[in-house]
Amino acid sequence: MSNIIPHNFQLGKDDRNHHKGHQSFVIWFTGLSGSGKSTIANALEYKLYQEGVHTYILDGDNVRKGLNNNLSFSPEDRTENIRRIGEVAHLMVDAGLVVLSAFVSPYRQDRENIRTIVGAQNFIEVFVNTPMEECERRDVKGLYAKARAGEIKDFTGINAPYELPLHPDIEIDTTHTTVEESVSLILNKIAHKIHSKHE
Repeated sequence: MSNIIPHNFQLGKDDRNHHKGHQSFVIWFTGLSGSGKSTIANALEYKLYQEGVHTYILDGDNVRKGLNNNLSFSPEDRTENIRRIGEVAHLMVDAGLVVLSAFVSPYRQDRENIRTIVGAQNFIEVFVNTPMEECERRDVKGLYAKARAGEIKDFTGINAPYELPLHPDIEIDTTHTTVEESVSLILNKIAHKIHSKHE
């Protein structure tokens, strides 16, 4: 690492933000499996797309099968999974994108590490606080049933912990808040970043 000398590139994050007409940052969705993280992120991305905002979604489906396909769901590998995602998100923010990251990310320290990697001013934590009973009732991917049958180890909420965010920027319970209402809540929170022009 001591032989790595950063190159001074001509363009930086501020230049790319100016070019795109909005700030770049990370919206980090955390919550149990089945809570609605990816559903809300998907609806939010489409709304931002309609407003001309440059975005990208990171979630388990596009990260676990590629970049992180060598990682298990052990506590150590979960931490490494989130660390790598944080570094990718950081690069995307530097590229001028609004990054929507939807991951269970069960450990509080891992989420705080992301805040440090991307910068606190570039990090918005959205806690999708849907009760586990509802997440398990939905069981969209059949994961809770497999975990209770002993077919999946280290499954968050069943045989692995989830550490609640202490001070999330936004908290949503999808048993009381619709997807459309959730998107509106987030848009209101980030409006100053999206509509601030870099003159």
